[in-house]
Amino acid sequence: MEEAINHIHKFGSGHTDVIVTENRDNAEKFLSSVDSACVFHNTSSRFADGFRLGLGAEVGISTGRIHARGPVGVEGLLTTKWELRGDNDTAAEYAKGE
Repeated sequence: MEEAINHIHKFGSGHTDVIVTENRDNAEKFLSSVDSACVFHNTSSRFADGFRLGLGAEVGISTGRIHARGPVGVEGLLTTKWELRGDNDTAAEYAKGE
């Protein structure tokens, strides 16, 4: 597990990472240790979409930690980490309204 997490930190984009496992301890370690914007367990990476996360239409993607430029309020200085825990969920099910 440590080797996989270190590999992600060294080579990953910082956008979305997923673990597929039935081992809850490994899943929780992965979710808490991986420093990406979206970290999912047993869930499709296709959920890493602004619309699906309730943010409205997605107008861009950032893998930077702080992306504010120019005058900003507090909201512009915050970053969010999304953690999803699923049970073999796929985005196709939600696209169909299931």
